[in-house]
Amino acid sequence: MRRRWFSLAAAALLAAITLVPAAPALAAPTFKVPFPCGQSWSGQTRSDHSPAYAIDFNRTDDLGDPVVASAPGTVDRVTDLGGTSYGKYVRIDHGGGYTTYYAHLNGFNVSVGQSVGYGKVIGWVGSTGGSTGPHLHYEQRLNGNDIQARFNGALALYWGTKTYTSDNNCSTTGSGTVNTAGGDLTVRSGPGTGYTAVGSIADGTRVTIYCQTSGTSVTGTYGTSSIWDRIGSGRYIADAYVYTGYDGYIPNVPRC
Repeated sequence: MRRRWFSLAAAALLAAITLVPAAPALAAPTFKVPFPCGQSWSGQTRSDHSPAYAIDFNRTDDLGDPVVASAPGTVDRVTDLGGTSYGKYVRIDHGGGYTTYYAHLNGFNVSVGQSVGYGKVIGWVGSTGGSTGPHLHYEQRLNGNDIQARFNGALALYWGTKTYTSDNNCSTTGSGTVNTAGGDLTVRSGPGTGYTAVGSIADGTRVTIYCQTSGTSVTGTYGTSSIWDRIGSGRYIADAYVYTGYDGYIPNVPRC
C-alpha cells in the first residue's frame, strides 16, 4: 500500500512540474554606445576576435577618455587581471541574464554593488592586459555567452569597421498619437492593466514618451504588444494604442 501511495504522489508531483509554464524571456535592455552623448567612435569587429562578437572602439588620442555604462544595471565585477587578458575591466549586470563587459581600462570609477544608469562614467580608456594599444574592448552577453551587439536595438556591423555616434544619456524622448478609434485610453500607474487607473487620454491626443518598458500584453489598434509608454511620473499607457511610427520600441528612447 505504501508503494502505491508513493507512486501516486510521485506522479502528481511530476504532473505539477510538467504543467508549470516557462517564465517568459525578458526583453534585452536598450543598449547605448558606451561613450558620452555626441561622441563618435570607430567600432571594429572581426571573426578572429576573442570572443568573436566583441567590439573594439577607437578614436584619435583616446587614452584616458571616459567610458560610460551602456544601459542601467548593477556593477558586479571590478577586476584587474594585470598584464594579461582583459587587464582592468568592469562588468555590469542588466538583469534577465544580460551583462556588458568593458575591458583594457586605464582605471575604475565604480565599485561592486553600485547601481549605474545611462551615461555613468565607469572608467577610462586604457591599454591594460593583453592590449597592444589604447582602445575599449566591449561585449554584450546573455547568460554568459557573447552575443552580437545592438545599439538602440540596431545590430552592430559584423564584420568590419563602422563609426558609431553616441546618444547615451542625451535625455532623448519620443512622441506618439493616441488612436483608440473613438474612446478614451486609460492611463495606469504602472506598466500593466493590473495597475490603478489614474486618468484617461482622449483619442487623437499627442503624447510625449519619456521611456518605454515591458508589461501586460495588450491587443489594441496596432496589434498585440507588451510595450508600455511612460508619459509622465507614474503615468503609463499601452503602446498598442499609440502611433509612434515604429513597430516595437522607439529607437533612442530609453527603457524605464
